[in-house]
Amino acid sequence: MRPIKLLTIDDDEHVCELIRLYAELEGYEVYAAHDGAGGLELVYDESPDMIVLDIMMPEMDGWAACEQIRKEFATPVIMLSGKGESYDKLRGFELGVDDYIVKPFDPKELMARIRAVLRRTNPSLYHEEIVKLDELLFDMRHLQLTVNGENAMFAPKEIELLYFLASNRNRVFTRQQLLDQVWGFDYDGDPRTVDVHVKRIREKLRQFGIECKVETIRGIGYKYGEGGG
Repeated sequence: MRPIKLLTIDDDEHVCELIRLYAELEGYEVYAAHDGAGGLELVYDESPDMIVLDIMMPEMDGWAACEQIRKEFATPVIMLSGKGESYDKLRGFELGVDDYIVKPFDPKELMARIRAVLRRTNPSLYHEEIVKLDELLFDMRHLQLTVNGENAMFAPKEIELLYFLASNRNRVFTRQQLLDQVWGFDYDGDPRTVDVHVKRIREKLRQFGIECKVETIRGIGYKYGEGGG
């Protein structure tokens, strides 16, 4: 697979360098611009897969840059800001921002949010398109699932949740972690949504004579192990 292209648009060179260091560790191809106008040029020239965009910048601020990007591109955008007010977050989401993170930020959290947004908006970029795990064959481009050679009628979020758990075998996740990774950090619904989806996944797999390997870890969440429970 080709490397994922990440564009950071921020007038703070230290922030750009910090993001570059962490992103390159994960194999990303990283570009940086220090104002909105320069960032737009790189959007046109490099066609990035993900944009991390600061708000307060010279020449063209993040609001104006985001508005211009959204006129022509569906590229996912994570907004960086020194402000955490609800008004700014709402304005960002109204402009089509995919996530919003307040400075100062933990670079590891930013990378986790980037992964979550990419999984949600363009799963074929982040995964092999066709993946076989046990009896399950995932088509992540079309969000389709085949079980023992038979097409299975699973909802997209059920497929994404099952794929995420199966790809991280024996790792325990809380409900909130699963919401963040599969539904996205901006999802503010009930964490019990995960329980509902797991129940449906188990029921559907039983129709194929398969015991679901998603295990309940009491008081914590779920993991994909060796058997159901």
